[in-house]
Amino acid sequence: MSRKTLLGLMCSGLVMVAFAITATVAAIASVSSGQQDNSTSAMNTSQMLTPGAVPPAYAGLVQQWGHRCAALTPAILAAQLQQESGWNPTARSDAGAEGIAQFLPSTWATYGMDANGDGVANIWDPADAIPSAAVYDCTLAQQVARVPGDPTANMLAAYNAGPGAVLAAQGVPPFPQTQDYVHSIEQTAAHFAAAPVAGSAAAQTAIAAALSQQGVPYSWGGGGPSGPTTGSCCSPGGHSGEGIRGFDCSGLTQYAYAQAGIMLPRTAAEQAAVGQRIPASAGIGALQPGDLVFFATLPGSDGTIFHVGIYLGNGQMINAARPDTPVKIDPITAMGSSFAGGARLV
Repeated sequence: MSRKTLLGLMCSGLVMVAFAITATVAAIASVSSGQQDNSTSAMNTSQMLTPGAVPPAYAGLVQQWGHRCAALTPAILAAQLQQESGWNPTARSDAGAEGIAQFLPSTWATYGMDANGDGVANIWDPADAIPSAAVYDCTLAQQVARVPGDPTANMLAAYNAGPGAVLAAQGVPPFPQTQDYVHSIEQTAAHFAAAPVAGSAAAQTAIAAALSQQGVPYSWGGGGPSGPTTGSCCSPGGHSGEGIRGFDCSGLTQYAYAQAGIMLPRTAAEQAAVGQRIPASAGIGALQPGDLVFFATLPGSDGTIFHVGIYLGNGQMINAARPDTPVKIDPITAMGSSFAGGARLV
C-alpha cells in the first residue's frame, strides 16, 4: 500500500494509523473587548478570500477575524497586513512599529491580545497580532462611527493617523500618507476578495464554515458537528497525533454542513451515500460549489473511498488532507487520479 493511499485511508477511518503532526495552529481564544460574531451561518460568502492569495499560514486567521465588524472584511484585513508588513512577522519600521500588523509597543500594551491562549500577548506572533489588528480595527471603527463618509475608509484612516485626526477632519484627513494608505488598501483588497460562489444558501454556509477553519491542524478521527476535537490515537508506537485538536477530512465536512443544518454521517465512505451522487465520469465540470468531492483507491467502487473535501469551484476544494498539513485549499488534482465523483446535498 502506498504512503498516499495509507494517509487517505486514515481520513476515512479505515486504518488505525497516524503519522506525526507537523502543522499546529493554536485555537483562537475569545476576547473581552466586545462581542465577536463568528457565526459561520451569518457569513457573507462574497467576503471569502481568493484561494491562495493569502499566505497559507495566515489565511485561516484572516478569514476568521476579518468578519469582526461591519467595516472590516477578510479582504480588507489581508490588504492591510500586506500594506503594513508584506506578511513579515519580524518587520520593524523606522517609527518603531513591530510585527506583522505593525503595532507600536504603546498601542500593543492596550490592544494586544493573547489570542492563541498560550499565556503571552506576543506582538511578534501572528496568531496574536492578526486577531489584535482586527479587534483594533473594529474598535477604531466604533470610535469614528459618527463621522460622515465610508466607514471602512474612516477605520483605515484611524489606524494610520489615529482616530483623533479622523474626528477632527470629519473623514479621511488631508494627509498624503494617510490618503495613500486608505486608497492602496481599498485597491489591493480586490485582489484578496473571492467572487461570490454559486449554489444554495446552505452550500454557501458550508463553504464559509469550512473556510473559517483554514490552518486548524489535521487530527485523525478529529472533528464533528460542533468543531475540532482531539482525534484518535495512535501509530504503533502510540504517540502520533496524541493530544492534537483538529479535523480529519470527514470531520471537517461534517462540521461545515452541520452549520447549514445538514447532519452527515461520520466517514467519507458513508457521506458518499448521502445526496445526489455525481459520478466521476461526469467530470469536474459537473460539480458546483458546495458539492462533496470523493477520492477512492478504486474509483468507481464507493467502498474504497478514503477522502472527502468540499468543492469551491475552479478545480479547488477545501479539505483536511493528511497529518502533515492543516485544513487548507487544494486543487482536486492534489489527490492524483483517485477522483471518485461528488455528491450534491442541497
